[in-house]
Amino acid sequence: MARYPGISSEAFRHPLDRQAEQALRSVPGFDLLARKFIEYFSERPQFIFNLGNYVQVGPRQYATLYQMFRDCVASLDVTPEPDLFVAQSPLVNSYSLGKEKPYIVVNSALLDVLSEEEIKTVLAHELGHIKCEHTTLILMGSWAMQIISTLSQATLGLGQVVSLGLLLAFYEWRRKAELSADRAALLVMDELEIVQRTMMKVAGGSQKFAHELSLIEFNRQAEQYEGLDTDGLNQVYKLLFYNGLLSMSSHPFPVERLSYLAQWSRSEEYAQILRGNYKTTAEGAVEVSNGAVTDEGTKETAEQLRKQIAELQAEIDRLKGIK
Repeated sequence: MARYPGISSEAFRHPLDRQAEQALRSVPGFDLLARKFIEYFSERPQFIFNLGNYVQVGPRQYATLYQMFRDCVASLDVTPEPDLFVAQSPLVNSYSLGKEKPYIVVNSALLDVLSEEEIKTVLAHELGHIKCEHTTLILMGSWAMQIISTLSQATLGLGQVVSLGLLLAFYEWRRKAELSADRAALLVMDELEIVQRTMMKVAGGSQKFAHELSLIEFNRQAEQYEGLDTDGLNQVYKLLFYNGLLSMSSHPFPVERLSYLAQWSRSEEYAQILRGNYKTTAEGAVEVSNGAVTDEGTKETAEQLRKQIAELQAEIDRLKGIK
């Protein structure tokens, strides 16, 4: 397993992740949401919940899994070492949250479906989120969705601020953040096929029929998916799906992520990191602050996002027959 001492998240962070985050921060209402989030949110309840409901992984509890986790932590040089929990769930899923005391939760079903190499890939992916400091914004996005879904007096005065536009901006960033985490997984595993196979199994893997899964066919499926863009209506539906307007999916579609990661695996940037040539100075990629964004490129990206949101809303209204 490859190791990258002192590596900064800026060495592998996807530019679309960075741009989407900047656009998110410029959307009206973000600053107020950030202030309220910092004021009212505490990580302690999350830790208490995890400790009371899940199995905490350690040297004497899931020892093999713990050693795999330690190897991934060392590979990406993540400090401090996050907590790792296993939750009893039939869903093949995992997630990472927390800033001062970060943690990762993997579902038991994931451990049953994936091989050890594939489990390492998932752990490296989640550590990539922590390394990039995505976890605070991920939780803020979940909080914002709860607020906009209730729109009651108990929303801390945010009912008029957490708009559809802000929620869409969170979803746009969340999907792009996955691309950076995928890169982290590739760096740790240093084998594209393992990472892509893991994506395939998480998308629809089966322990019973695992021998009948074909990564070649899954890549062909990805090509078929990309080919849908020749039809304008398909593009509209993709946009609606991507931005949570037909479904609240916060991840890019797995077949789409295959292409992004394959391109990076052939890049000079990836080759340089493998040779040990990478940024080692942390640049505070995702700090929650109240500062206004003034960079011209960021303003342009934000304006494009706002325009896209308006176009999507108009298309939804048209599809619903609203004039």
